[in-house]
Amino acid sequence: MPKAEGRIFNFEGYEAIRTDFLETIEFDGKDEYIKIETDEFSAVCPFSGLPDIGRVIIEYYPDGGKIVELKSLKYYFVSFRNVGIYQEEVTKRIYEDLKKILKTNRLRVTVIYNIRGGIKTTTQMGDLGGYERGTIE
Repeated sequence: MPKAEGRIFNFEGYEAIRTDFLETIEFDGKDEYIKIETDEFSAVCPFSGLPDIGRVIIEYYPDGGKIVELKSLKYYFVSFRNVGIYQEEVTKRIYEDLKKILKTNRLRVTVIYNIRGGIKTTTQMGDLGGYERGTIE
């Protein structure tokens, strides 16, 4: 892995991500479209040690009979804030963790990062199985 020049901040490894914080609530509404958004996500770029701040959008259908409990989701997101993880890996990690606890295949996770160095990055994983709703910017 290349090393950044200049000053760096120390960060934590993936083991600091608290998947165990995620909780679900039983829900009978498999065809209800659910969209959750927050602008308060941050992690650390493992190359520069600088913060990556982004907007997370989670869309899903609760096919597994569960919805995510929002306070637990917030705590889960906060656990990323000192973790050194690439932007693309964040999206994959959130997608896989939510897919596992929600037990649904109709799940999409999008992360839109704040512009850094003149470059805007949007990462996305998953789909809604042909049940698209709205658009993302």
